[in-house]
Amino acid sequence: MIADTAELLAWRRQQETILLARRWRGVVWIADDGAGLAAARAARWFATESAIATVAGGERRAWRSPLWVGQRPSSLDGEIPSLSHARARSRLGCEHDLVVFDACSGNTGGGGSGFDPDAFGAVSGTVKAGGWLLLLTPAHWLDAKHVDWRGDADYRRLAHWPHEPETLDARYLARCARWLRAFSALATWADGNLPSLPHWPEPVGSEGGVAVDPDCLTQDQALAVERLAKLRRRRPVVLIADRGRGKSAALGIAAARRLRAGESRLWVTSPSVDSVEALFARLAALLPCGVRREHRFEVVIDGRNCCVAWLAPEAVVPALADASIDRHAPPTLWVDEAAAIPAARLGDWLERFPRLAFATTVHGYEGTGRGFEVRLRARLDSVTPDWRRLEMKTPVRWGDDDPLEALTRSLLCLDADIARPPRVTRALENAAVGYRWLDRDALAADDPLLERVFGLLVQAHYRTAPSDLRQLLDGPDVHLLAAEAGGLVVGLCVVQQEGGFDAALAGEIHHGRRRPRGHLLAQSLAAHGGFLEAAEAHLWRVMRIAVHPEARRQGVGAGLIERAAKAARAHGIEHLGASFGAEPELIRFWRAQDFRSLRIGLTREASSGEPALMMGRGLTAEAQSTIARMNHDFVRLLPDLLATELDSIEPFTAALLLHEGSAPAIDAEIERRLGWFAEGGGALPLVRPWLREAWLAWWRRQPLEKLDACDALTGTDIAAMAAMLFALRADVSAGLPAAARREREATARQWARRLLGGK
Repeated sequence: MIADTAELLAWRRQQETILLARRWRGVVWIADDGAGLAAARAARWFATESAIATVAGGERRAWRSPLWVGQRPSSLDGEIPSLSHARARSRLGCEHDLVVFDACSGNTGGGGSGFDPDAFGAVSGTVKAGGWLLLLTPAHWLDAKHVDWRGDADYRRLAHWPHEPETLDARYLARCARWLRAFSALATWADGNLPSLPHWPEPVGSEGGVAVDPDCLTQDQALAVERLAKLRRRRPVVLIADRGRGKSAALGIAAARRLRAGESRLWVTSPSVDSVEALFARLAALLPCGVRREHRFEVVIDGRNCCVAWLAPEAVVPALADASIDRHAPPTLWVDEAAAIPAARLGDWLERFPRLAFATTVHGYEGTGRGFEVRLRARLDSVTPDWRRLEMKTPVRWGDDDPLEALTRSLLCLDADIARPPRVTRALENAAVGYRWLDRDALAADDPLLERVFGLLVQAHYRTAPSDLRQLLDGPDVHLLAAEAGGLVVGLCVVQQEGGFDAALAGEIHHGRRRPRGHLLAQSLAAHGGFLEAAEAHLWRVMRIAVHPEARRQGVGAGLIERAAKAARAHGIEHLGASFGAEPELIRFWRAQDFRSLRIGLTREASSGEPALMMGRGLTAEAQSTIARMNHDFVRLLPDLLATELDSIEPFTAALLLHEGSAPAIDAEIERRLGWFAEGGGALPLVRPWLREAWLAWWRRQPLEKLDACDALTGTDIAAMAAMLFALRADVSAGLPAAARREREATARQWARRLLGGK
């Protein structure tokens, strides 16, 4: 064994000479089945460090930061840290010189983990230059002729009732294996004593060059630091970068310079404090007299007490209420990994913080940077038109053309992008839009088409993760409808069949005693909405719909929905449904497709920052009657929810939701009550029910086009609606200052007079 290990060590040292010279990371693909043979080879690799003393006669140097992701062999217990695939995201921001990624012990019956795309994406970026990633897979991944691809253990998250993981097609895994076999810059260790030799690509010089800034490693980083350090009021910076480009470090360098220049307080927020460790590390290095205290860095500069504090996203706005904060000049705010933070929250910060920078990763481990940028751009253009965009392209943590980065991009389809706008514009001018259902077997084998299809989802949605590609290719009962013009994909609709439970199981779901996997819409409407028939009916849920930016507002989205509805009827489907974060633009789109609101969640979703709104459309007369009953319950319940559990929802969104439904009848008694109140009688709590009815009657008579023409953040109509909704909320007025209570009541009396006047 010593001789075998010594031979492997010599092989490794030879390859590491190349890796270290080019600042690359190495990849070893270990494909083997049987009684832990792949894991045994990985354990041998780990043991090579222990052999240094024997082979070289020198001092033993253990792996400095190894990590085993998956089922670690018992023989290595206590020698190498391990964690499950589900916890891989917790390593973001860390560095390892060896990562073993076990996708081999994932047979569905063995309790393993299989190949988790999100976990692989997360940990691959933690391997540092000169380090190694060992990928363990089943042996059949090496066989180009293997055809019986079935889901592994990680497909447990994908399968929904009545499907089992091992019954699902695994086009995604077959695609991964194809890319691994074609990727020459890795070492394959399938048999024999040593891995094969990788064919390293010729290195290409960096475009970023060496930075002239002594604190920075690249010109990209130096430019970002310069802009951030000189950040001006109402000129936010949006910093876009792939992983490993030194984005968080740039925030730390700029923060240190702002403190030196006279700033005393700066806030940093991100989904987790771990993701900004590099920021605090740079602060400590540049300001060595400072002290790190949990989530704060404190330092005295020229007699000033200075502080950089990390705040959780939900704590940022409440922190503004502190007596030491000037609302008109709050601290500068750095937002790291902004793509993982809901759009509504980012927009709110844009209003509240004059000096603000958003930084985010382009690809989907923390959120999708491209989708984030598309969604935020309109808000930036409206509120702060002088904003600036910076992109960091040059790697910092590893060299250009790094093999592991190239492999990760290919395996996870991270370079998926949409067709260029000029091509789409020409195609739409010269060809009619056509629609076709995609064959997923053909799609998985057609990489250019797959990248265009997946690219639409990436740019159109706020958060798209690597595992979404697997859902696209292998999700059970999933159908893909594409819109095309001139050979280009300009739209995509992803639908999944739900419901169809037998009467006994539907009853169990209806009473909350069973919750089979999947079937989001059918089960929620049955268990939380109280509609048994929702579990028994057959429906198609529109999981995702995306239209190329150049093809929007040209009927492409509506065309996708109409053709999906036609196909659903042909398959005996009774309902179409959708569930999404309750944002005004989306609500208006689905209403225009004849969808009606059915249920709204009581809490905000982590992905969108909004409550989930479920909408549906009946495809038969009976289904339309069912949808109408569900919608009637929604309309009846909504005002109470907006006054209680949903009292923090944005007024514009609340007003749009309240527009749905028929206008209540206003009788003489309501008019008498309003007249009494308008002339100064009573108090708001004594007339709130009548005032609410009158406001709803007025509001639902307003043409929806009037609301569509209003800006969500400005305009007198929106301000008036916001004030009225605030007055109608049944929260305890005693908790408000006296001036606020008087202002609220004055607004309500003004509205009573307006409503009586029919305005």
